[in-house]
Amino acid sequence: MQSTVFNALFLCTGNSARSILAEAILNKLGAGRFKAYSAGSDPKGTVHPASIALLERLEIDTAFARSKSWEEFAGPDAPKMDFVFTVCDDAANEACPVWPGQPLTAHWGIPDPAAVVGTDSEVALAFSEAYRMLTNRISIFCALPLTSIDRLSLKPKLDDIGQQI
Repeated sequence: MQSTVFNALFLCTGNSARSILAEAILNKLGAGRFKAYSAGSDPKGTVHPASIALLERLEIDTAFARSKSWEEFAGPDAPKMDFVFTVCDDAANEACPVWPGQPLTAHWGIPDPAAVVGTDSEVALAFSEAYRMLTNRISIFCALPLTSIDRLSLKPKLDDIGQQI
C-alpha cells in the first residue's frame, strides 16, 4: 500500500480562479495520494466570486480558498513540492511564474475565466469550462503510476497532459 503523499502546487498570476480550481480538484480526486496548494506571482488578494460559486455548486468545501503569494511556499518552513504546475495562459501573453528548485514542473495553461466579460451566464460558463479542462488533466495525472516511473520518463508525460483539453 502506498503511503507517499505527493505535494503539488498550482501557480498562476492572480491566484483567484484557475489555480484555486485546480487545488480543489486535485485535493478531491487525489485524496490520500496528493496534497494540493495554489498560489500566484501577483495575487489578487481575493478569490473570484465565480470560483467560489462553482465549487459550492459542486459541493466542494471552499474553506481552503484564499488568494496568496507563491512566496508563501518558497520559505524554509514551507512544504516541499514534488510537482509545480503553471496554469496561466501563455497564448494570451500572460506572464507565467517560474518555480525554482527540484520539483517536476509542467505548463498546463488554460484561458483565464476571470478575464471573461459578459453576462453572469457567460462568466459561469467560462469557469465551468476551466473546471472541466483542469479536471480532465488532473484525472490523467492522478492515474499515472508515480511510484514506479522515473523522473526522466515522467516529465514528458506531465508536459503531454498540458495538451489535453
